[in-house]
Amino acid sequence: MVYRPRGRVPGTAAGAHRGRDAGGLGTFRDQVPFLRMPDARRIDVRSTLRDPFEGTYVRRFESRTALEVWALVDLSASMRFSGEADRMELVCALCRCLAASATRIGDAFGLIGCDGSVREDVFLPASRRRSIADEAASRLKEAACTADRADGMEQAARRLVGRPKIVFLVSDFRWPEASIANTFACLSRHDLVPVVVADAAEEDGLPEWGLMELDDLEVAGRRVVFMRPSLRRRWIAREAERAEILRRIASTYGRPPFRLSGQLDPDAVSRHLLAS
Repeated sequence: MVYRPRGRVPGTAAGAHRGRDAGGLGTFRDQVPFLRMPDARRIDVRSTLRDPFEGTYVRRFESRTALEVWALVDLSASMRFSGEADRMELVCALCRCLAASATRIGDAFGLIGCDGSVREDVFLPASRRRSIADEAASRLKEAACTADRADGMEQAARRLVGRPKIVFLVSDFRWPEASIANTFACLSRHDLVPVVVADAAEEDGLPEWGLMELDDLEVAGRRVVFMRPSLRRRWIAREAERAEILRRIASTYGRPPFRLSGQLDPDAVSRHLLAS
């Protein structure tokens, strides 16, 4: 999986991303007067000789900087849904891939799982250890998804202080609109990537006619519904409205959402991250 931050990255730790700072080492950036960066080792003789005012110029280089990649994962009960694919298996695969990609290029990866609060059993501080990919997948695989809310996301967002980070917010986003907006606002200083864990069975699996037994994993329990064309249309329209609300909020605070459904395609994730 390939990713890149939006804009230059602050910090001094050497890494793979374009940094905000400029100095004597790295990728060539520009030429500046000697008084702005008095480093005699970087004098650009050609630019100096061309200056009609006899100024002295030095070459300035762009530093390469490391950053932190975090995954904030929704562990509320709706994430137990299994249709075309198991949602938590998809999340495990995504976090394993993210962690492996980050540590391979010298970035740190961290994990926070949330339901009604921050789950300390699914918390891994940011680390560059190669083994963190397997550890993150193991923690998520063992996590129980039983809570009826995901309020802990806002608490987790407040833990991510300090320098801007890339934050993957992983959820089915079946939250109230106000909760989505508040969480995104708390993460607005970071490079925010919403990942919508979805399933084609939620829409394509709806029949035109027939009795369906629906299981609300968080609130209402099981109920039998008589599906008919008008109800199916309202159902699909409500899902489209919910997706549009998420897209609008995400566009305000970060990148557009990525839909993770069926199976993990690292190339599709990379294309989304490089294009957005």
